[in-house]
Formats: sequence, C-alpha cells, structure tokens
Amino acid sequence: MSTPTSDQVGTAPMFHMEEEPHHSPGTLLGFWIYLMSDCLIFAILFATRAALAPNYAGSPLPKEVFDIPLILISTFCLLFSSITYGFAVLQMQQNKLKGTLLWLGVTGALGAAFIGIELYEFAHLIHVGASPQSSASWSSFFALVGTHGLHVLFGLVWMVVLVVQAKKYGLTVANKRRLFCLSMFWHFLDLIWIGVFSIVYLTGVV
Repeated sequence: MSTPTSDQVGTAPMFHMEEEPHHSPGTLLGFWIYLMSDCLIFAILFATRAALAPNYAGSPLPKEVFDIPLILISTFCLLFSSITYGFAVLQMQQNKLKGTLLWLGVTGALGAAFIGIELYEFAHLIHVGASPQSSASWSSFFALVGTHGLHVLFGLVWMVVLVVQAKKYGLTVANKRRLFCLSMFWHFLDLIWIGVFSIVYLTGVV
C-alpha cells in the first residue's frame, strides 16, 4: 500500500469559494418572521386600546377632538404611497434605476406628509388636554398610533438609505432584495393603519 509523499501532499489541489454564498431565501424568511413579531406587538397594542378605550377620566372624548377630514388626508397619503411603491418595484424589475428612484421619492414624500400630519395631530390633541398623561384611554391611543408612526419614520430612513445605495451601486441583486423587503414592510404598515383608522378613529367618533 502506497502512502502520499510530502511533495504530493504539498501539491494537492485546494478548493475554496470565490465569493460568499447568497442567502436570499433565508433573508426573506427572516424578514417574514420579523413581520410576524411586529404583528404580535400591534395585536397587543390593539387589545390594550380596546380594553382602555372607555376610561377617559374627565379628559376630552375622541368625537370632540378628532379631526376626521385631516385624518382622511393622511390616510390617503399612506395608502397612495403603497401604490407608488408598487410602481417603484415594477421599475426595479425592469432594471430602470431612474424610474425606481423617482417612485421611491414620491413614496417618501407621501410618507413624510403622513408623519407631518400625525405630528400636527398629536400637538393639537395635547393642546386641548388629550395628552398621554390625561387618561388611560389617551395613553393607549398614543402608544398605538405613536408606535405605528415610529415604524413609518423608520421606513422613511430605510428608504433614504436604499436610495443612496441604489444611486451608488445600481440595482444589484442585494439592493433589489432590500427594496423588496422594504416593500413588504411598507405594505404591512398600510394594513396596520387601516386597522387603526377603522378601530380607533371611526369608532371613536360614532
């Protein structure tokens, strides 16, 4: 039985990977798990709001302070931003960088308008005495609506980062995956807002 010599061992072929393996399916699975965890957070906040909604402790009632026409404007801003993000994804799938950036800019502008209206609404509510400290009901309102607003703000920051990445490196596979993840996140926020508008605002003024 022959054994390899030291020279043969030294000249043995070596194999290595030229680049790191791509884990796109794993990334998307992890992002779906994150979205499900966010669903649990919002489910808890919705349940808390439902339990504490009747406890106003002498603070203003929603039907006295809610400005439904203004909330409708912010709602349409967020819903239309979901449509414009869809246009951005269509442009991305056609490898059109300028079109993708254009629709991302429109989406970001609509999201910023939503945040601006929400901040104005918060300032108005606090000014008329419906602050988070005034009652358990308003505490649950600010916790639910504020958490959703923070998510939208985080989405806007994420969008700006992706625009910079796309302008610098183009529509690479990694950037397309990131844009697709943000698309899921943005649509998720729209679904949550539909629940907030229906359960918090509409039932509050009935």
